[in-house]
Amino acid sequence: MTDSEGTKGTGMPDMEAYAAFVSDAAGKSQQMIEEFLESQPTEVRSALDPMNLTPAILDLTRKMVADPNAFMRNQISFFEDYLKLVDASARRMAGMETMPVIEPTKGDKRFKAAGWSEQAPFDFIKQSYLLASRYIMQMVSNVHGLDPKEARKVEFFTKQMVDAASPSNFLLTNPEAIQATIESKGENLVRGMQHLLDDFQRNEGMPLVKMVDDSKFAVGENLATTPGKVVFRNRLFELIQYSPTTKDVYATPIVIFPPWINKFYILDLSAEKSFVSWAVAQGFTVFIVSWVNPDASYADCDIATYVNEGFLEAITVVQEITGEPSVHAVGYCVAGTILSMVLAYLHAEGREGIVKSATFFTAQVDFSEAGDLSVFIDDEQLALIDRMMTEKGYLDKRAMALTFNMLRSNDLIWSYVVNNYLMGREPMAFDLLYWNCDSTNLPRAFHKQYLNWMYKSNALVEPGAIEIMGQPIDLTSVETPCYIQAGREDHIAPPRSVFKITEQFQGPMRFVLAGSGHIAGVVNPPAANKYQYWTNDNRYKGFDAFLDGATETLGSWWPDWAAWLGTRSGKKVPAREPGKGPHKALEDAPGSYVKVKS
Repeated sequence: MTDSEGTKGTGMPDMEAYAAFVSDAAGKSQQMIEEFLESQPTEVRSALDPMNLTPAILDLTRKMVADPNAFMRNQISFFEDYLKLVDASARRMAGMETMPVIEPTKGDKRFKAAGWSEQAPFDFIKQSYLLASRYIMQMVSNVHGLDPKEARKVEFFTKQMVDAASPSNFLLTNPEAIQATIESKGENLVRGMQHLLDDFQRNEGMPLVKMVDDSKFAVGENLATTPGKVVFRNRLFELIQYSPTTKDVYATPIVIFPPWINKFYILDLSAEKSFVSWAVAQGFTVFIVSWVNPDASYADCDIATYVNEGFLEAITVVQEITGEPSVHAVGYCVAGTILSMVLAYLHAEGREGIVKSATFFTAQVDFSEAGDLSVFIDDEQLALIDRMMTEKGYLDKRAMALTFNMLRSNDLIWSYVVNNYLMGREPMAFDLLYWNCDSTNLPRAFHKQYLNWMYKSNALVEPGAIEIMGQPIDLTSVETPCYIQAGREDHIAPPRSVFKITEQFQGPMRFVLAGSGHIAGVVNPPAANKYQYWTNDNRYKGFDAFLDGATETLGSWWPDWAAWLGTRSGKKVPAREPGKGPHKALEDAPGSYVKVKS
């Protein structure tokens, strides 16, 4: 029996005729869009489509047109589910008990208010949206034959539109917002409008919602309070040496290189959450780099600048202060990526011995399976970013913040739209959110190189494709012992991507998979008794093999790291007081650079 015969007398459309109609209509629509865009100057096309979505969407349309039966099947599936919802809602209206046709996924906080379930009309709106969302995402993800990068881009930006269309984001379809409006006689909306105006003025028109009550925090007072001294300063960074809390310390010091897209105190948020304070308590001499927040005068600072004036300079100063020939280097995120280049550079120079071990927190070197940030990388978007940076000499911190917020738009954009604008509430006081909003600018030269070398070309894993100060960078030459940490739920540096470090380096390595994501997976003090981590002491090849033989341990991975590092840190020596060596104290920690706002 044909599809056409199977639909006769059922009230359903003739599938073949309908498919032909859809194919014809889609083809004509595609032709009109292509002709319109081709008629526009390049600068107009860029303004109309800054994310360069059009080629991906047109390719998606072509593939859908090529398989109209699949499109029809998706339509019918959605129609059937929607009829079930209408039937269930009608029976509920009649006083009968019904089961939901669809429910929010685990972790979806948009519909947690009681009104979404207890009030039938809003329950219907919620489920209608969830069905439509599922249908749209399935329709996009089930199209075969798309270039993987294009497919990921289409899925990502489709998800952005689906999230934006949630009924929770609109006054008339949000029961909690309606109730607040009635109870406050509209005062919530007046406050919300004022919040919107404040955000608009503060961010010079950029769509960034205030996420935290910043009046409750001050760096050096209730953030970044671990005692220490600034013992060195150049134009790129301040070096902080922390005061010891033990009588003796390991001989080999630690120098931490945090990412410079945010400030260092993510590793020193509070006494309870401070990684540096905990490391000091384990008997290590700890230094940390506090990067400058660059302005236009730093426009020409590139990756080599950060390697030479940042990493190598900091290591040299730590050697001079401690008298030790080598250090333990720690690189977090982008700093970990650059640390891998430093190790390869030192090997090429014959000086690899100055780094006794390297620790990588959520860092990538092979970007072939990089996270969601890769959807922002193509020639057109890179050109747009470069034009933005050329105007100022740097990438404005707000542009970077908006990009990262889009990676988790429901949590980092729309939840605050609802809280601040619809409900008229003030954002809460939360140290992690304060740090997240206290971001920094990025020098034009550095950011341009990083995006092109890493995300676009994936050049770091090609031996000799990159040169730093005349030395070819070959990661396969690195034999330094390495501790590599990844976050199981990391959307910025996915664990499978982080694991690829182990496929480049040649020395002894320990890979640890931590519970949670890019931040909470790193900042997880033992006292919190949260999450878990996985290790595998067997021989394995590949991330899947690591998982298959991994052992789960509850709690923080910090003690595992300290034990690994302790065996490589030499004998104990008398504790070192900051400022007592050849580099005198310039000021108390956390220093001055960290307090500079963009």
